[in-house]
Amino acid sequence: MVKQVVTTCFVLFHGVIFYWAFMTSCNVQSPLKSIPTIARYFGTKGRYEEVNTYLIDDISAINDSLVTQPSSKCSAVHLTAIIRHGTRLPTIKNVQKMRDFYNLVLRNASGNANYLSEIKSKWTMWYTQDMDGQLVDKGRDDHSYLAQRLIKWFPSLLSEDNVRNGGLKLKTSSKHRCVNSTIAFRMGLMEGLNIEVDVNITVNDTLMRYFDQCERYVKEVESNKSALAEMKRFHEGPEMKRAMEKMADRLEVPYASITDDSMEAAFYLCAYEFTIRDLNTPWCQLFDESDAQVMEYANDLKQYWKRSYGHEINSKSSCILFHDLFSRLDRIEDQINTKSSVSEAVMVQVGHAETLIPLLTLLDLFKDDTPLKSTNFATQQNRTFRSGRFVPYAANLLVVMYDCSDGIRMGVRLNEKSLTLPGLSDPVPLYKDVKKRYSALLSGCDQDIVCKIS
Repeated sequence: MVKQVVTTCFVLFHGVIFYWAFMTSCNVQSPLKSIPTIARYFGTKGRYEEVNTYLIDDISAINDSLVTQPSSKCSAVHLTAIIRHGTRLPTIKNVQKMRDFYNLVLRNASGNANYLSEIKSKWTMWYTQDMDGQLVDKGRDDHSYLAQRLIKWFPSLLSEDNVRNGGLKLKTSSKHRCVNSTIAFRMGLMEGLNIEVDVNITVNDTLMRYFDQCERYVKEVESNKSALAEMKRFHEGPEMKRAMEKMADRLEVPYASITDDSMEAAFYLCAYEFTIRDLNTPWCQLFDESDAQVMEYANDLKQYWKRSYGHEINSKSSCILFHDLFSRLDRIEDQINTKSSVSEAVMVQVGHAETLIPLLTLLDLFKDDTPLKSTNFATQQNRTFRSGRFVPYAANLLVVMYDCSDGIRMGVRLNEKSLTLPGLSDPVPLYKDVKKRYSALLSGCDQDIVCKIS
């Protein structure tokens, strides 16, 4: 298991000067002060605020109506928070796709629409491959304000005493966007508590990037092109073909000029400009709502087949994180039962969408009766599996242990909303009932076995 301590100065603002140099060198337009009508379809590239819209008006707000609290005879004794990194820049691969599409528009688009004129005359391609997924200021704010909201949600756990006395633990993936998100979370926590404590941050890729460590997953899914056959068929299907033709018509270019990569790049240009810079740009006008629904479904197919229910190994690859969570909760249970002090009041673990989706799948969440396939777009409009609804930037799974008069209870929240686990009717069930529900996984789900290539 790879572990190392990250000091306060670890890449705190890695790339910030570089990033703002590019920002100021661009001819940046003024924001239209509006949210793109297609923002709800951005999937894993979407803002946390699209999931919790009340945060648009007050980023520090909490909404009690979204949470089921246990009896007043309960007291919170532990919180585990598994969090996706905050808003980031595009990766190298997507920067290249965006650049290629931008050049296509500059060279070949010939329409008279105002949005084309604005793109050609006012917008500059400022994304570069050197940016490669770095966290942006918005991403730091995502985590800083989340920390401050969690203080409001759990004041007895995220307290000055617990922080000063070692009750807070911070773990992260080694990716710079995750490390910097964790640092931002810590800074937000210190600001919210009005203290200065240098809480160590531990890097643990075995836990937070388990998908890279699972040989069977890498072989059967990550490195296997056929694993995403349904997504590929959808890209070649009638819904995507129609959306591509509409794009070509808007740009007045030959149909053959627009590929599925072009569509993805155009969608990213709209999404990134909004999530990173809060701009509703002309790129967003290249899509209507029906096009955006097609793009959302294409992304959900990718997540479904690469990270979720499409292949069994997707969820089983998260066994190590599942057992890490429940072994901690078991320790808390023992400490409560023996009247000992709780050793870890708060555990914060920062990773990726790829960290959260398999774990949520293993817990049997967001599962539709009918699998997502290339041929059932029309019948899946009311599907449960919408990645943008449960893993936007800064998505978080909160697991809370309560010491109650009738026993130890466990509450689960996703993105600060109460979540009732499948097969359980109580949103804050007895912990023993949770363990009974997941007994097969608790007694099995051995990472070494499930990830071994037979």
